[in-house]
Amino acid sequence: MPKAVWNGAVLAESDNCQIVEGNYYFPPDSINRQYFTESDTHTTCSWKGVASYYNIEVNGQLNKDAAWYYPEPKEKAKHIAGYVAFWKGVKIEQ
Repeated sequence: MPKAVWNGAVLAESDNCQIVEGNYYFPPDSINRQYFTESDTHTTCSWKGVASYYNIEVNGQLNKDAAWYYPEPKEKAKHIAGYVAFWKGVKIEQ
């Protein structure tokens, strides 16, 4: 089962991930919310739409904008609405 790990903590774990452009998108109900806080950062993808970001904090260490999701994606990306993907040192383990 894929899981997202950073700083020794499991951030998300699910057998129902969607893989888009090589990134694992975890279902919203699979993330361990105690590590996540909303960020003010937003970016735009031409085909997915506007992404929102989370900061991740584990054991007092902050990883700014280390997770992103599309709250209201464009039509071609509707299947990942609300799903969370990671970068900035977050490892996806199988």
